[in-house]
Amino acid sequence: MPSTPPLSAPHTTSPSPGRSGVRERLHVWIRRALGLDAPGPHADVSVVLHGDETEGRGLDAIENIYLHRIRLLGATGAVLMAVGALGAGAQPVLQNPVQGVRALGLAARMPSAALTTTMIGTALVILAWLLLGRFAIGRGAPDGPVRRLSRSQLDRTLLLWILPLVVAPPMFSKDVYSYLAQSEIAARGLDPYAIGPAGALGVDHVLTRTVPNIWRDTSAPYGPAFLWIGEKITYLTGENIVAGIFVHRLLALVGVALIVWALPRLARRCGVASVSALWLGAANPLLLFHLVAGIHNEALMLGLMLAGVELALRAVHPDDETASRLRLAWWLAAGTALIALSSMIKVPSLLALGFVGMALARKWGGGFRAVLAAAVILGIGTCVVIGAVSWGSGLGFGWTKTLGTATEVRSWMSIPTLLGMGTGLGGVLLGLGDHTTAVLSITRPIAALVAAFVTVRMLLAVLMGRIHPVGALGVSLGAIVLLFPVVQPWYLLWAVIPLAAWATRPVFRIPTIAFSSVVGMILMPNGSEYQPFIIVQASIATIVVVGLIIVATRSRLPWRLQERTPPRPAETADA
Repeated sequence: MPSTPPLSAPHTTSPSPGRSGVRERLHVWIRRALGLDAPGPHADVSVVLHGDETEGRGLDAIENIYLHRIRLLGATGAVLMAVGALGAGAQPVLQNPVQGVRALGLAARMPSAALTTTMIGTALVILAWLLLGRFAIGRGAPDGPVRRLSRSQLDRTLLLWILPLVVAPPMFSKDVYSYLAQSEIAARGLDPYAIGPAGALGVDHVLTRTVPNIWRDTSAPYGPAFLWIGEKITYLTGENIVAGIFVHRLLALVGVALIVWALPRLARRCGVASVSALWLGAANPLLLFHLVAGIHNEALMLGLMLAGVELALRAVHPDDETASRLRLAWWLAAGTALIALSSMIKVPSLLALGFVGMALARKWGGGFRAVLAAAVILGIGTCVVIGAVSWGSGLGFGWTKTLGTATEVRSWMSIPTLLGMGTGLGGVLLGLGDHTTAVLSITRPIAALVAAFVTVRMLLAVLMGRIHPVGALGVSLGAIVLLFPVVQPWYLLWAVIPLAAWATRPVFRIPTIAFSSVVGMILMPNGSEYQPFIIVQASIATIVVVGLIIVATRSRLPWRLQERTPPRPAETADA
């Protein structure tokens, strides 16, 4: 039989030029999408968001007078918030210490006046923060470098604004009552990851009564470290709600103190002025209102995460090049432990370890073996901490089963949720039925993939040396927060605070300032909603009073961009 050529013969030839060109273009596109290509003339995220800043010099005598008045304006607003919260705050249903008291209980019987007082105070704090920003960001001067307020001036201002909120009732959220109830469940030896406050404590229990209805039958969504601490607080305070609130607020203040410690140090690593980073991050109204007044555990999570990143980066980029390997290893271990511990408050902070690992791998050469070695070292340290906390607390790994608890809420600030709810509403208006749940099942997974892609790209960008790890962490957390199924106002601080230490361009700062101001103003101080007519009355009164204050202080505060000489001489050169 005559021989026939094998069937595979045509496929052994070299690929056609067209097919080769498509593969090459696809390869180039993938590398560019992941940030693996060489930096080119096209805009990069580090160019768009970051620019170096100098620390600048101190304020002059006139600016110190303005600073003193701005400080008093913000302190006045914080005091008004604390007074108004006696009636407009998130008061407990039982054990309310001001109920029935003649002077202090009056605010609770005058909801419109209490809400108006709180809203006026909120507006004054926000306005004072905006005015303070002129001296924190600074402006160029013809006679020398940019003038900024000093670190001590900013610290004293922040402390003065925080103190009234420390002694005020909880505001803007009732989550602290869930903390107390879940801690009581753990203290009783029950599993807070398997049963909610109503089932474990009873509906009529003093701690269950103030928990919002949506969370009464919900298991704890927090990490075992936080519940372990809460368990110790319960042993200390028992069923005393006021004492429990105060101790939890002290715990939040520990987190704020860690933020204030770490943020300027990270800013200096990124070439950013420390006071501008502290102003946008630590003095942000969202932090004051929701982490201090609202007592959210994000304060401790962010504080531990940022402190851990700073310690870990001391090993990656040591300030002292002569430091011994043992010292560098200690910094890395301490930083890893703090980040892992922060993830046992809330899991998203564990992402910081990825960026520390990529920075470490780049220091070791940036190859696959370096990435693997960094992953193994940091992974072992993380597993040790997570295992120690999970087993040591006696809560085990039940927290891994409740990570999606928060998704029960539909938040308008979440992009995929907003798209799903908007589409569902459109279907109702068109007579097609409510398909919100079905649309959410599509938009939320797509958003998760987009957030994962952004995170991977930022990790690779750190490995390639195209972006600082602090900036990459902030960008990734920003993508995760905006694309998360549920977004609460204080979640934005996950991204804003790290980015405050790195991102300096107006394209970041202006929207962040605007969003922080608007969201800080529109949320109700009782953690829920008032009757519409009460909100309208309080809003009109707030606009009138704040407008009169602005008019009365038009020559005593720097409302305008140009500098104006105060009507009286400087009391002191250092405020």
